[in-house]
Amino acid sequence: MISAIAPILIAIASLAIRLINLATPKGFVFDEVYYVDGARDFLKYGVEVTGSKPEFIVHPPVGKWLIASGIKLFGDNEFGWRFATAIIGTLLILLFARLIHVLFYSPLLSAVGAFLMACDGLVLVHSRTALLDLFLTFFVLLSVYLWHQQRHWLAAIAIGLAIGTKWSAVYYLAVLLFISLYKIFSNHPSRKLIRPTIIKFIQYGFLPVIVYTITWTGWFISNRGWDRQWSSNIFLSWIHYHSEMLGFHTGLIEKHSYQANPWSWMIMGRPTSFFYDSPKGCGSDSCAAEVLAIGTPLLWWAGTIAVAVVFGFWIRSLVRKVSDPALNIIVLGITAGYLPWFFFQKRTVFTFYAVIFEPFLVLAIVYCAKLLLDSSIASGISQGLLTAFVIIIFLNFIYFLPIFTGETITYDAWFARMWLTSWI
Repeated sequence: MISAIAPILIAIASLAIRLINLATPKGFVFDEVYYVDGARDFLKYGVEVTGSKPEFIVHPPVGKWLIASGIKLFGDNEFGWRFATAIIGTLLILLFARLIHVLFYSPLLSAVGAFLMACDGLVLVHSRTALLDLFLTFFVLLSVYLWHQQRHWLAAIAIGLAIGTKWSAVYYLAVLLFISLYKIFSNHPSRKLIRPTIIKFIQYGFLPVIVYTITWTGWFISNRGWDRQWSSNIFLSWIHYHSEMLGFHTGLIEKHSYQANPWSWMIMGRPTSFFYDSPKGCGSDSCAAEVLAIGTPLLWWAGTIAVAVVFGFWIRSLVRKVSDPALNIIVLGITAGYLPWFFFQKRTVFTFYAVIFEPFLVLAIVYCAKLLLDSSIASGISQGLLTAFVIIIFLNFIYFLPIFTGETITYDAWFARMWLTSWI
């Protein structure tokens, strides 16, 4: 009974962690300056502007509209800016637990998965910062969940909203469409391919584009948007604007002190510092307050091993021609969320982008936990090992909590948490 309601209890506790002192740090944290400014403009004008002039932006509107909803509810302050991400970060835990439930039908594994997700620093930092990536992660996971449930029309809407948050969701759309078509061509006789193929192209080709286009309504109905007057044909202006956005993303090669090659993301080789200050009031001559966008180290290091194990089992399942939905979803999520970044070796990228595939990394750990529980090891021993692992992750999370939330601590305490020199 307790394990059945555990995800709800975990989500409630996680919401409290997200909301307590949410207005700290004061002022903008990392790229909040761009997205909060955009949210303010949306509330005033429905489109982003600079003074009286159009403003060139490089990300679609959905995430900034969600940030704007928090500002509308709680005012133009730090709590208002970050409220929406705190809520989405909590809902992400519940959605993840639901996905585990439908994959394994195990209250224990659902509880373990929710707890591990709640104990991750990268998700927590995103949940307390007004950036776009957590909205992206939520809509992507929602689309994968709905796709697995064969609720394809809703999945298409969800992936359209994901793309309307950040373009990197398009890789998930491509993978969902490819797998859906593969299933059709594998399971239907050739004479019955046309109708289901057309339906899938409508669901994952046409509908997400429509949803994405609708998210730009503010730009379409305003005469103040960037490139709005580029052509007398509004859609040509919109397409031209997108070509400029694409040019920005593909040409972003400016050096940054916290940029990190994708090779280092899963082991948190170079996490991104969102905020750092040396305030007073820690009971020492030297204090530190940092918000470091880093995953709970032991969780991510274990997850890296788990992903390798899962890919090995997935390859074996292909050889044996046995389909395992959980394996397929993990491989889908890692492939679409992580592998594309390796093709942008010259682009400026950051470790915190990894949050998009984190649910699938944690799902890999849960899958390995299932293997352990289903193994020939005595149930008491396997459950004891799993319990020990969960406790270790929790203690690791608590230890790093001050640098997830920007708490003021002594410099020595901060330095003790810099396990790798590349974290400084």
